[in-house]
Amino acid sequence: MLALSVVVFIVLQRVNAPYGMNFSNKWGWSVPNRLGWVLMEWPVFFAMVLLWVLSPRRGEPALIVMASIFLAHYFQRCFIFPFIIRGKNRMPLAVVAMGVVFNLVNAYMIGGWLFYVSPADMYPASWLASPLFILGTVIFIFGMVVNINSDSIIRHLRAPGDSKHYIPRGGMYRYVTGANYFGELTEWLGYAILSWSLGGLTFFLWTFANLAPRARAVHLRYLKEFGDEYASLRRNYIIPFIY
Repeated sequence: MLALSVVVFIVLQRVNAPYGMNFSNKWGWSVPNRLGWVLMEWPVFFAMVLLWVLSPRRGEPALIVMASIFLAHYFQRCFIFPFIIRGKNRMPLAVVAMGVVFNLVNAYMIGGWLFYVSPADMYPASWLASPLFILGTVIFIFGMVVNINSDSIIRHLRAPGDSKHYIPRGGMYRYVTGANYFGELTEWLGYAILSWSLGGLTFFLWTFANLAPRARAVHLRYLKEFGDEYASLRRNYIIPFIY
């Protein structure tokens, strides 16, 4: 997975993921955006729950909290986000299928590590008071707040029935084009720290490999549509002041 993340990052520099404002019919059959997000995100939520409830370690406090933090993100993505999407965009089924596989692998890596593979003494209850867990949790919560707020800004750019593109402003959009992507990337950086696991690190790097090229593609699209007006904002792609 670590090696593949490098390959994906390189490929996505040349191939735009065909959803959202970069949707393309060339990728074959598609479904409404709302249904696409539901189909893509629900499997990871239930896969993690299944790994949790079937584990003989399902009652360990630190594992419960870390699994719950993971599920908090996907609860929002599974049961809230799809149902407040505006517009009538579509998503190729190929993208949905790739998303399902990616999400299930991540659930397997992280849930498998937490509940089955991690050493029995690695996550005692005292882990919840450790500097790594506290720091990672604060970063995760910050990222989740940024992600939700940024999605809200995008969602309210257009009135019902309007199909024009507008420049998002406010929040982390002051600094980056992909503020929603920055929020999600920050979440998984926090999770990698709070779980201090190779699975968490891999998920973070995969998130960067997937979302950084996406943020760059959106940035270039805005430059093409809005020209000097957008260039004057001097935003980075996804990481403030860096990239």
